[in-house]
Amino acid sequence: MSETLDTTPQTHGIELSEVAANKVKSLLEQEGRDDLRLRIAVQPGGCSGLMYQLYFDERLFDDDQVRDFDGVEVLVDAKSAPYLDGATIDFADSIERQGFTIDNPQAVGSCACGESFH
Repeated sequence: MSETLDTTPQTHGIELSEVAANKVKSLLEQEGRDDLRLRIAVQPGGCSGLMYQLYFDERLFDDDQVRDFDGVEVLVDAKSAPYLDGATIDFADSIERQGFTIDNPQAVGSCACGESFH
């Protein structure tokens, strides 16, 4: 009896709002690329100890967790996933702020600038 390995990527607990998904699609269309995914990661740094990173990535690693939001694939590496479980990624476009926002219930505090958390 042979053993088969399940190579299906695990999913993560991040939500991507419809507004954010549409913005990602728009940015990818502007780039003329359909091979990129949105990667969300947590890295050491900033005033409070941890910083978010959002960027487009063509790579898919073995430990990545993946979810599809209406054609937008969102990737999270296994080390970042626990810090982001339950987080919602949105896109704000107002006079005060333009850009992606992260509402993260795992963050117990953040710095005054809002760029890092712990």
